[in-house]
Amino acid sequence: MREVAETVELAGILPELSVQPEEYARLLGYPRGFVLEGRALELAAWARAWYAQHGRPWFYARQAACLEIAGDSILIDGVPFSSRRLRTILQDAGAHSAMLVAVGAGIEAEEESHRRWRDEKPDEYFFLEVYGSAVVEHLTTVTGARLCNWAEQNAMAVLPHYSPGYPDWDVAEQPRLLELIKRTRHQRLPSPVEAFSTGMLRPKKTLLAVFGVTRNVDRLQTITSLVPCERCSFGPCQYRRAPYKRAPRPAGEPVTTTAVLDRNARYSVNRRALERWAAERLTLHERADGSLEAVFRYDGTTCTNMGRPLAFDFNVKLGSRAEGYPIRGQHCAPVEGDNGYESMCKYIEDAKTLMSAIETEKPLLGERLDSVLTWQRGSSAAGCFCEAESRGHKWGLVLETIHYALAQRELTEDSEPS
Repeated sequence: MREVAETVELAGILPELSVQPEEYARLLGYPRGFVLEGRALELAAWARAWYAQHGRPWFYARQAACLEIAGDSILIDGVPFSSRRLRTILQDAGAHSAMLVAVGAGIEAEEESHRRWRDEKPDEYFFLEVYGSAVVEHLTTVTGARLCNWAEQNAMAVLPHYSPGYPDWDVAEQPRLLELIKRTRHQRLPSPVEAFSTGMLRPKKTLLAVFGVTRNVDRLQTITSLVPCERCSFGPCQYRRAPYKRAPRPAGEPVTTTAVLDRNARYSVNRRALERWAAERLTLHERADGSLEAVFRYDGTTCTNMGRPLAFDFNVKLGSRAEGYPIRGQHCAPVEGDNGYESMCKYIEDAKTLMSAIETEKPLLGERLDSVLTWQRGSSAAGCFCEAESRGHKWGLVLETIHYALAQRELTEDSEPS
């Protein structure tokens, strides 16, 4: 029996996340490279927006205290499981421990899709139902990336996840795995989960999994089936050694990371302007969990009333680099103490409507930061905020400046000696 002296436990609600469009399209049944358009694009955007507002995706992971292979059984914290495939993965990698993981898209999307079905709206039902599945896949890969981070820092490696219902693992063992996962330590499962005797889970957009953990990192160089990256669809992960497949590398060779942002991006304005704005107008704050908060100070003038100066702060919250910098929050408001906005003509006509529009418009919320490069928006360069096209233009400049600053930071970090 292999016991673990120190264990890790993670849990949380992820109110804002970014499902990659290509993964969503794949689950919808479209061929690789297909670009949604027309009604399909409208439904996909609706499902994404609905979930961003109402969904409560969550994750939980804890390291098992002990792992033992006994004959045909796998004993995790003394609980027996029977899976020939999982046993082979753990044995081949010399796994000394296992991570028990549960993720879920929450009950909200499931209930809403059922309401759409009862209302005889099968298209909305289908797109929201599939989006829930995409969320579960995304949560699994993001949780795997978090575990890779922890493992890399401790000279270990995390193996591909395996779940009841996969080949050679009877789904009927799912209730047993759930009960084991529920033996939490300091954290509780962020959301209720129930397992039936058949193995079905409620909410159904929930996944339980086991990730093996090994200190024998060298074995992964020769047994390619044990490389989690080979199966992982999380493209922006900074721990990826190669896209979906890793060739053997000499022991001790540093792991190279994959660029998250397009470093050869074609921006709507010249790079010299972006460089100046990034230096003079942009402030970046990095949080302990790797997420970022960006504040951009915009100074403009009204188009009437003899060009009164005005100032606004654009606040953008981004997920971590490992997640591909998803845009998790956007907010725009006048700088505290500045009242130049009160001279805008639309403010004078209807202050409440204008300020509500400025506050609630959040273009690209839920998308990765790279999506600003393909965002088709208006080109109005007016200094005021009266028209939607002008506000969209300003958001585009703000997001492009943040993109430029982070892409340049990646270049700088890569050029520094290890």
